[in-house]
Amino acid sequence: MKGKKDIIIAGGIIGLLSVLLVKLGNPANMGFCIACFIRDIAGGIGLHRAPIVQYIRPEVIGLVLGAFIISMKNKEFQSRGGSSPFTRFILGIAVMIGALMFLGCPLRMVLRLAGGDLNAILGIAGFVVGIFVGVFFLNKGFNLKRSYNLPKFEGYLFPIVNVGLFVLLLSGFSMLLFSEEGPGSMHAPIWISLIVGLIVGALSQKTRLCMVGGTRDMIMFKDNYLLSGFLSILVFAFIGNLILGYFNPGFANQPVAHTDGLWNFLGMVLVGWGSVLLGGCPLRQLILAGEGNTDSAVTVMGSLVGAAICHNFGLASSPKGTTTNGQVAVIICFLLVLVISLVNSEMLVKQNNLKKVNNN
Repeated sequence: MKGKKDIIIAGGIIGLLSVLLVKLGNPANMGFCIACFIRDIAGGIGLHRAPIVQYIRPEVIGLVLGAFIISMKNKEFQSRGGSSPFTRFILGIAVMIGALMFLGCPLRMVLRLAGGDLNAILGIAGFVVGIFVGVFFLNKGFNLKRSYNLPKFEGYLFPIVNVGLFVLLLSGFSMLLFSEEGPGSMHAPIWISLIVGLIVGALSQKTRLCMVGGTRDMIMFKDNYLLSGFLSILVFAFIGNLILGYFNPGFANQPVAHTDGLWNFLGMVLVGWGSVLLGGCPLRQLILAGEGNTDSAVTVMGSLVGAAICHNFGLASSPKGTTTNGQVAVIICFLLVLVISLVNSEMLVKQNNLKKVNNN
């Protein structure tokens, strides 16, 4: 019971801090959005040239370093990797394409609903469907093979890169790009963003917070521990939005959102399915990378590249709606994720091999 109480408290803190970041300058309903923030970072380092989404988000850096510090303190830091890294890289790209079709990760999906954006309901429906599909393949023996212990320095590299990125941000390095308008230009003060990221990273590491894991565990084991954390985020962010006057219920005219229900749904199906195969949502991947998991670090790099692809090739949605290129990309990603699911599901592979033997 104590464990569930802890994750509910952590979720409440995260929900309130998310609203606080909006109060201090972040875009509405975007106190945290892992997909959007990684997209902004991709723009900030010049991987794409969309001028309205370019900024090195200190929240992401804080998440990684918060998880790193707590895992070191609790002796939970473990440098591991080697579990189908390129497959994880590709899945990271696919999940990002789905998230930028919807315009948000699972965490922002909850925060959008807490702010009154009813388009998030269709996103949640798609997300749950995607997790059901992923669980089907887990039950068929899906796995990306074992990981291996690595030298500690391998696990240190991702946090070190994030420290370097923060130093560049503070220095105002001339090669970095900064939006002068749009969502990328809207942000809380740097140090506050970092501190909030550190707190949320520490809490997420301690409680193993993950919406994909929570929904998956509820489906497979009827365990609502992880899911209770996200319900707490929803409730407390809703309360914070009410107090500050940010709650605006409806479908139309929502901040950084569109009303195309079908593609909101399908985008999050892709996010849910891909995240189950990866073993966690985009937030969880950052936390695991901070703990020394290099497979998760590779997944985050895939997400970074995916964000660049979305904006370089016109795949990302906008408040005006989705794009034809984005719709085609989501369909291609569904086919790709299906192939990855089939090839790595041991029971399905064995059944197929038996059929071949019997036919011969």
